[in-house]
Amino acid sequence: MKYMFASDIHGSAYYCRKMLEAFEAEGASRLFLLGDLLYHGPRNDLPKEYAPKQVIAMLNEKKQYLTNVRGNCDAEVDQMVLEFPVLADYGILIEGGHTFYMSHGHIYNEQNLPPLMDGDIFLYGHTHVLRAEKKGAHTFLNPGSVSLPKEGNIPTYAILEDGVFTIKGFDGTVVKQLTL
Repeated sequence: MKYMFASDIHGSAYYCRKMLEAFEAEGASRLFLLGDLLYHGPRNDLPKEYAPKQVIAMLNEKKQYLTNVRGNCDAEVDQMVLEFPVLADYGILIEGGHTFYMSHGHIYNEQNLPPLMDGDIFLYGHTHVLRAEKKGAHTFLNPGSVSLPKEGNIPTYAILEDGVFTIKGFDGTVVKQLTL
């Protein structure tokens, strides 16, 4: 299976469009969204083409492909307009002999890990900083931010295929890669 991961759209119609174009081009079977879909939050500047209603329409068109965990900027009112579940605090994916624990990163994070077993993979967003690193008994993965990257990063998403986690820019540039 080929999966795509993305986080932190923050209501940017421009980058939501780019993300969905990448999803189609990659031919992934499912898109896992790691939270913060519609709103920019009080700490962030407005992203390019801030238009949450357009983001709602674009995501609802792809609802059958989407799995989402709730971000700190996501609220119950979002569930009223989005046609796929958006309020789960975490998700579990078992793929290729690996267990992925998915969270936005505002509740569970590297300073407050969920109950992971040795060898488990923690996959999160929230920081807007991409990451793919094995550290001790666990692997930490963050696809970066679709619309508001930090620490000099470009807007990114990630692909998981054949046990390889690849973080890419929207121009197809491979930014980071890790074999799991």
